[in-house]
Amino acid sequence: MGADHDGWARERRDNFLRIVSGETVEHDLVADRWTETAGLLEKLLPSFRRPADRQAYEAAYEVADARKMNEVRARVERIVADADTAEKLKPWYRYACKRPTFSDTYLQAFNRDNVTLVDTADTHGIERMTEHGVVVGDTEYALDCLVFATGFSVGVSGVHSGKLPVRGRDGVHLLDALKRRGPRSLHGLTSNGFPNLIQLGATQSASSVNFTHVLDEHAVHAAALVAAAEARGAVIEPSREAEDAWLAVLAEGAPDHEWFHAECTPGYYNGEGRGRPNAPIAYPHGAAAFHDLLRRWRETSMSDVLRTERPC
Repeated sequence: MGADHDGWARERRDNFLRIVSGETVEHDLVADRWTETAGLLEKLLPSFRRPADRQAYEAAYEVADARKMNEVRARVERIVADADTAEKLKPWYRYACKRPTFSDTYLQAFNRDNVTLVDTADTHGIERMTEHGVVVGDTEYALDCLVFATGFSVGVSGVHSGKLPVRGRDGVHLLDALKRRGPRSLHGLTSNGFPNLIQLGATQSASSVNFTHVLDEHAVHAAALVAAAEARGAVIEPSREAEDAWLAVLAEGAPDHEWFHAECTPGYYNGEGRGRPNAPIAYPHGAAAFHDLLRRWRETSMSDVLRTERPC
């Protein structure tokens, strides 16, 4: 299978990635709920599903979406014994509005005598804590132990939060550059003015539901860049022209999904309800195609980002 495709694990994850990216494969090697619903991920992950008759496609997509969500709600009703609890657990949004989750035990937990679902939609969360428990609305719920599970910030690294300040040529701060001109890069990994800085993430590169796979591909690319730079005694830095060309690639195929996410309930996909503007933020043809592009680029054009000069 070659150096880049060595082993059954890589074969399976590549197969999975191509399916959820919208590509056609001969066999589904994973055959899980992700691949089963891959056709409904078009609004969540950029892919090359670009049918000529968009209106007919959207109509069929909405029907398939409604069918799947009705299946999800029916499963909640079938498993959760208490009708009121089941009704509160039913999701009333379209499939790609949230990251889908799959479990064989989560819903069953609500049938246990020591599990109670507390709906805080009207109270906007817990009002206060007492020595015996928590208060929601006018009711105090006695607790022996309280576990804080408040979520996390998605895609916010120490670099972008400012905790790990990065400065490039002439002392320019990376955060200042981002505020002034927005993100600029080649492949989302390297930027002009910031030599030897390799960033891993989804911005201006590609994302998928198996983000560990994406990061592994980024790490392979980063290692190749570092090895080539060390071999030539060079620094890694794309030109502004290379950045412009890459931004043009992203903009040319950027999908129109703003309207879809505007209709979703609040979540991080639509900025907690503030909206998700159409912008060239990711490679528009899917992660599998992006990784293929990186491999070809490493074979033919990697020298374009190597400069034989001091970094700063």
